[in-house]
Amino acid sequence: MNKILIVDASAPDGRIMAGLLTRAGYDPVVTDCIEAGKVEAAKLPPGAVIVTSMRLSDGTAKEFINWLKTEGYKFPVIAIVDNLNTDAVDVMRGGGAVDVVQRLAIDKQLIETVEKYAKPEHVVLTLGNQLLPRKSEVWQKIEEKITAIAATNANAIIFGECGSGKEQVAHQIYLNSSREQKPITIVDAGGAALVGRHNPENERSEIYNRIEGYFQKSAGGTIIIKNVHLLTFEKQSVLLHILETEHPDVRVICTAEPDLLKMITEKTFRPNLFFILRQSDIAVPPLKETTEDIPIIADFFLKRYAAQTGKQRKHLDASAIKALKLYPWPGNVRELKDIVLFAVIHAKGDTITAADISFNLSDASLIEDLHMSQQALEKYKIEDALTRTGWIKSQAAKLLKISRTTLDYKIKQYGLSQS
Repeated sequence: MNKILIVDASAPDGRIMAGLLTRAGYDPVVTDCIEAGKVEAAKLPPGAVIVTSMRLSDGTAKEFINWLKTEGYKFPVIAIVDNLNTDAVDVMRGGGAVDVVQRLAIDKQLIETVEKYAKPEHVVLTLGNQLLPRKSEVWQKIEEKITAIAATNANAIIFGECGSGKEQVAHQIYLNSSREQKPITIVDAGGAALVGRHNPENERSEIYNRIEGYFQKSAGGTIIIKNVHLLTFEKQSVLLHILETEHPDVRVICTAEPDLLKMITEKTFRPNLFFILRQSDIAVPPLKETTEDIPIIADFFLKRYAAQTGKQRKHLDASAIKALKLYPWPGNVRELKDIVLFAVIHAKGDTITAADISFNLSDASLIEDLHMSQQALEKYKIEDALTRTGWIKSQAAKLLKISRTTLDYKIKQYGLSQS
């Protein structure tokens, strides 16, 4: 597995990044300062990637990158920035970073960005542009709506939680439209593609030229703006001005989290731009609302893994499927992909059981909302381990990777008994 060195003074963000990378099949190591980063960088194997924040307790990302260059290390460095307009410009143009990730969008951008630079020492499953196989009624209706919208030239916004498959829906509208043979440009509103400085007193500012350039490049075709809710107010103004005054022959398809609707109410997103972009829309449901789709999606990833590795395909047993259905999926399909990849790599046999599945139940941000779901999942996994071991508690505790004392406490807590 690729090593990923994280150098970040924020301990909570470091833990979040490590958790995301682990679930995606990487091997992260976290440090909090340049000096510790130097020690760990010297241990990195080929194919590693470094992720560092702009400012650290003992220096800056530029200083760390300069040290790496002096020592002859050529690991790609991804910078975590707070402000895309200034920090990103400086660190990419003069600081030596290969890419940037906005701190507020770590959960959305980190894995995708790391995948671009990590050497392929392990299999990385990507969602791609195709729709995943589904059987739920709600997804049948979504596919019908994709076809209906694609037959028009209307702009569209695809709403949905992080990792729910919004980008795949956006691509399918493009692929089924009359513009499919014309250019397509994909821009992440929170990514490096829209880095630039905007001067509201100068219409031909750097960011204006950049956004206008995307429209010129896509003439007659389509622009997909990912995470449009991350556009700054200034960039919203530029986009609105281009759409209203230049009337480009370009269809705009956006993806957005549901918070965009709240932003309209709070006046942090321009209503006039919103209504131009949302001439049609599709709401993508979270995975926890379509649990009947989980087995077929998971099996799709298992097939993909087997095809990429040439290894025998593994299967989920009933206990694994039940565990997957009990989990509340805050990261939706993207998280399902990562968890299936982790399970298929670590399962010893050809059958994946509940014991092989590792969920991230320690995120502080999830504790309050997911408490009941976590308890249900934990109870089920304990019941399954006890059943599989014939209620031999020492073996069940080993299977669950907890102590015998903890197992006894959990059995009492959940009122479990051998039938």
